[in-house]
Amino acid sequence: MQSAKPSNQYYKLILIFLAVGYLALILFIPAVTVFYEAFHQGFNALGEAIASRAFQSAVFLTIIITAIAVPLNTVFGLCTAWAISRHQFPGRTLLMSIIDLPFSISPVVAGLMLVLLYGKNGWLGGIFDAMGIKIIFALPGMVLATLFVTLPFVAREVIPVMEEMGEEEEEAARTLGAKDWQVFWRVTLPNIRWGLLYGVLLTNARAMGEFGAVSVVSGSIIGQTSTLPLFVEQAYKNYQTEAAFSAAVILGLLAVVTLVLKEILERKTGHKLES
Repeated sequence: MQSAKPSNQYYKLILIFLAVGYLALILFIPAVTVFYEAFHQGFNALGEAIASRAFQSAVFLTIIITAIAVPLNTVFGLCTAWAISRHQFPGRTLLMSIIDLPFSISPVVAGLMLVLLYGKNGWLGGIFDAMGIKIIFALPGMVLATLFVTLPFVAREVIPVMEEMGEEEEEAARTLGAKDWQVFWRVTLPNIRWGLLYGVLLTNARAMGEFGAVSVVSGSIIGQTSTLPLFVEQAYKNYQTEAAFSAAVILGLLAVVTLVLKEILERKTGHKLES
């Protein structure tokens, strides 16, 4: 028994070393490289890259798409979570599977589906083209692609919380004469707020960092249909390394902020479920 303890400690150290080494190769070293390339020539190069019109256009377009996609998928997620957690109906399991569809389909394939549907020669593209509405290679198509890839997050975070809290408090509020909207605002929403914020946070992070689906439907036109992730690729291919790594640093900082907020909300959500 005494010889087993050093052996177990030895294997434990090996596993820790492998885990840390693996994370260093795929996460830490690339992240350090991005920050080094962005700052090794000083802050002047970084400032010039940020001041460029193409960079500012990419940031503005990313914010616009995120500002549209996040509220829409938040409303959809809340409605879906309410329907699934509070009602039994035919097709309930199918609906849950459809919500998870963006997790199993490649974003590039999702973008291609949108092109086949809304493109000029697509099933619905001719109708919109006749109305003078451009979907693909324009803002609407980019918003649709972002909506698709961010569809599940709010619903998937809110459904377990609503199922965990049960219906007792809501039924008590209805018994006292509260209407459905009053029950939602005064009973349901306060109980699911941390799970909801967690889902919104994940939706926002995915919307700002999406590349695959948006690249297919946008056309990647610099200064017009180029989001921040697309700008990184375009700038790097055009040998504008400072601009590319500057944009990558901003996305990296957004990721760090997201992780910090994610940890806070996870603890809040955990405390709420425990109580």
